[in-house]
Amino acid sequence: MSSRREFIKKTTIAGTGIYLGALGFSAKSYGRILGANDRVRVGVVGYSDRFRSSLLPSFLNHYKNKDLNFDIVAVSDIWKVRREEGQENLKKKLGHDIKGFRNNEELYNAKEVDAVIISTADFQHALHAIEAVQAGCDAYVEKPFAETMEDNRAALKAIKATDRIVQIGSQRRSGANYQAGAGFVQSGKFGDITMVELTWNVNQPGRWRRPKLVEKIREEDTDWKRFLMNRPFEAWNPRIYLEYRLFWPYSSGMPGQWMAHQIDTVHWFSGITHPRSVVANGGIYQWKDGRRNWDTMTAVFDYGPNEDLSKGFQVTFSSRMHNGDENPAEIYFSNGGEMNLITNTISPKGGLRKEFASAMNMEANLLPKMSLADKSLRAVASANTGADNLTSNHMRNWMECIRTRRQPNAPVEAGYYHSIANIMTTAAAQTGYKSTFDEKTQEVMVNGRVFKF
Repeated sequence: MSSRREFIKKTTIAGTGIYLGALGFSAKSYGRILGANDRVRVGVVGYSDRFRSSLLPSFLNHYKNKDLNFDIVAVSDIWKVRREEGQENLKKKLGHDIKGFRNNEELYNAKEVDAVIISTADFQHALHAIEAVQAGCDAYVEKPFAETMEDNRAALKAIKATDRIVQIGSQRRSGANYQAGAGFVQSGKFGDITMVELTWNVNQPGRWRRPKLVEKIREEDTDWKRFLMNRPFEAWNPRIYLEYRLFWPYSSGMPGQWMAHQIDTVHWFSGITHPRSVVANGGIYQWKDGRRNWDTMTAVFDYGPNEDLSKGFQVTFSSRMHNGDENPAEIYFSNGGEMNLITNTISPKGGLRKEFASAMNMEANLLPKMSLADKSLRAVASANTGADNLTSNHMRNWMECIRTRRQPNAPVEAGYYHSIANIMTTAAAQTGYKSTFDEKTQEVMVNGRVFKF
């Protein structure tokens, strides 16, 4: 396409004098840099429930916009049933044929996509992101970004070696209420964060279970070895394939699925990138269905930029899967009050009142009452939310950044750091000991040893 060739000469990267080869570009990926008038051809990597129910509606909200000009042209899924469902459904939605690929190698070798939306199993996200950028594609990568530090470091290195636009699926970063909250904290008006309470509770026996699909899937219709990727080999297990969120080391469960969203706001608001230490406790108390991951847990995090504890704070994350109302909660506390991201309000609740301050010859410290944003903008626990405000905004931000080549709201660093917190939580849960993080080696440590599954 002539516009692609012309754009090579005009590309911003070349204009800044950066040699593309030093960024890890091959001739193949270099020749596929987009011009302003080219349609962005998107491939779906993993035709999952998450993609079908939320990411696709969000994409459909924006893809026809004349300033964006996106289209989905292909789907890659190693399970024949999902791949064919994806082709059929996408054809109905988009009005044209969709190419199906048995795996990502086939997808990228076809050289027909410029960007991909990755919504595969939790432990595969980082590895699939590496494949995408090395094929010259921009990527929207679902969270959790990585479940091991080995994968986390490898993906960060691979992505940073290119100029690909990678948006981590931490959609809170595209919500007006969260952006307002971040601004209020970072302005200094909130005062020092002293504690954060995070909760995410549901009561759904079928959450992350797929019994009908488990009965339906056959090993010969998929590629079990490709599914396992770099995890230790174990015999074919359809429950692990379809209910991976219940089974470590394919998913950490609640930390990777839910805490990853909430702990990311802690990093974003505070500017502190990861905990100093984590302890965790819990168990499988209700759903004795063969799962490995807990159905109830509490984790406690110590955050601080240095040894000065006056600038540190504690975070708690609590989750249960046997009693809950689908209302995840995030409450930030300071000496002057609280910021409540359930109600999207800042208030003096719990702040230092005059009658208690005067006894110590101190001034009262009370935050004002104010609203962060439209109260309809809130997080929801269900994955089947359609094109909710946060995800739709987040998808559009990714699409706009592919056009402008600016960094998206949730760049790879956001995924790297939420993954550190997740992996520290997993380490504490798996071993029963406090986990810490070694800045020099970028490893999660337990009792002086590197944590590995």
